[in-house]
Amino acid sequence: MQRVTGTASKRRFEAFAADAADTLFRAGFLMTGDASEAEDLVQETFIRLARRWHRVAAMDHPVAYARRILINLALDRAQRWSRQRAELEPPGVQPELADESAARALHEIDDLAEFQWALAGLAPRERAVLMLRYWADLPVAEVADILGCSAGTVKSTASRGAARLAQILTRNRPPAGQSTAPAKSREGTS
Repeated sequence: MQRVTGTASKRRFEAFAADAADTLFRAGFLMTGDASEAEDLVQETFIRLARRWHRVAAMDHPVAYARRILINLALDRAQRWSRQRAELEPPGVQPELADESAARALHEIDDLAEFQWALAGLAPRERAVLMLRYWADLPVAEVADILGCSAGTVKSTASRGAARLAQILTRNRPPAGQSTAPAKSREGTS
């Protein structure tokens, strides 16, 4: 396992990390909806990159490689948390819904926050596909390569994810004076 060694290599890694940090943080935030989780993902990504910096530095698109690591870490965490929640919840028990005032408050926030909230209602893989395809503006083939799936899977997941996102945004927008609870995430769906 090679690590960042030497002054010149260390400076190049630090410069790369400084340049890529914002891009990776935004990707992590869109995947998790939580700033501290996004920061953790970025840090873990940088740790993994530092371990193989000699190979990463020679790549044509090291930021794309870093984004791939971050997305895979986010998907792995989501699967692990989904399994842990399932193990801890007694069978047949539904998670407690948000109270009325909290649900009302969600619907009074600005469009970006509402979009991020709705994005959090998608399965992690749907979030990853939508974020990579439409936010990062990557071609289908590159998204398929990052996620390790076929181009057809990317297209169908993007279609389902966009439809689900539209459904969450329209269904959960309450009529005047009413509110709804946020949609439950469908963890583990591709």
